[in-house]
Amino acid sequence: MNPRIGSALTFSQMMFITLQSLPGFITFDSSSTRIEEGNRKTWLSYLPRLKPRQVPIMRWFSQVLVHTTGSLLNNWAFAFNVPLTVLIVFRSAGLAVSMVLGYFILGRRYSAIQVTSVLVVSSGAVLATLSKTSTASSTANLVDMQRYGMGIVMIVTSLLLTGILGLLQEQTYKEYGPWWKEGVFYTHLLSLPVFLFLARDVKQGLASLNYPGSSVSGPAPGSAFSSWLILSGNLVSQLLCVSGVNKLTSRVSSVSTNLVLTTRKAISLCLSVWWFGSGWNAELAIGACMVFAGSLSFSLASSGTAVSDSEDDRERAPDVHSSKRRKGKSKKE
Repeated sequence: MNPRIGSALTFSQMMFITLQSLPGFITFDSSSTRIEEGNRKTWLSYLPRLKPRQVPIMRWFSQVLVHTTGSLLNNWAFAFNVPLTVLIVFRSAGLAVSMVLGYFILGRRYSAIQVTSVLVVSSGAVLATLSKTSTASSTANLVDMQRYGMGIVMIVTSLLLTGILGLLQEQTYKEYGPWWKEGVFYTHLLSLPVFLFLARDVKQGLASLNYPGSSVSGPAPGSAFSSWLILSGNLVSQLLCVSGVNKLTSRVSSVSTNLVLTTRKAISLCLSVWWFGSGWNAELAIGACMVFAGSLSFSLASSGTAVSDSEDDRERAPDVHSSKRRKGKSKKE
């Protein structure tokens, strides 16, 4: 309907998830932060306030920076002639990114099978990317290819940021406990001020929903109602996706999370090709199979190496927290 709706779409997702999560983090209990004049409460004491956090705010700020930038780049890529099928396949290389980041940042080591799997995934992603070039018309000018290249750069950057975000979430939940609901709320709430600088793009994107093109599919093609209905479906599915991913990340390693996401992307790719009826060719098919096969092989090989290391660390983490609680209790006694 509108390839330039990226900013408006990202803002809508952030706002919707923030408002949906807000009731769980608001309290009217002023006992711990009472504002008094003498022995009487002031009217400020009755205002709602946010509940105490379980994780330091700076931990969420770092994730907000990575998450917001990655989300914007991912949605902006549609305005640079990147087909949805190519975007899905390319982003399925998240396992390769997780492995590289795990190697350089966390000092993890990987087997030959895992390295080979990553090479297969990367080759498949490159092949899927080049498939757009092979299907382009001979009259495509240099400007179009430059825009497409810029879109691919955006996807690569977003993919790297997604991998970094996964590591940040994994380390946060390992250190402070599985407070994934708090993570969902604060990463979206703290992202909203960014859109003050994108207000014009957001306004234009939302206004375009009232004047969609004639290619809209749904109960009333081309109508504003169907456009807002599609946006509503996107927001609900995004809420389910974000909540599920954060909950999963709080329980397993980022590599295991990427396995689930890769499976989900495979389903998304099939639905995309079936729904839009275009964008599929031999190069894309081979590239997709390489990405999904390499991801599956990597994850199976990871079950006895990198994943076990992270799971062992996670099993030890509760003992540390429980020991702190026992020490605190003994001091109070």
